[in-house]
Amino acid sequence: MYIEISSFEEFEELKQEPALLAYFSTEACNVCKVLKPKVQQLLENEFPKIKMAYIKSDLLPGVAGQNRIFAAPTILVFFDGREYIRKSRYIGISELQEAIARPYEMMFGE
Repeated sequence: MYIEISSFEEFEELKQEPALLAYFSTEACNVCKVLKPKVQQLLENEFPKIKMAYIKSDLLPGVAGQNRIFAAPTILVFFDGREYIRKSRYIGISELQEAIARPYEMMFGE
């Protein structure tokens, strides 16, 4: 399950969660539509303590701009409010899983 962001303030508040994956997309991005359910499933199966935020960059350009998002899809992963991982455009699920695994284990000891 993901939270669709509707304001800059809402996103900033969510960044204070222990772990957050921010999925930036646009309405015109077909790759985004295919990748999003795979990312959701990865989080549910492997990293259940990470919350997922979905941000439509074309509808919230301020949120995208503040986070230096210039391509879709872009995934940012935050732990304790700090950005640890940034992936854009061509994102492999196994590559994302490997990138998240170590900081997730350090944070949650799983």
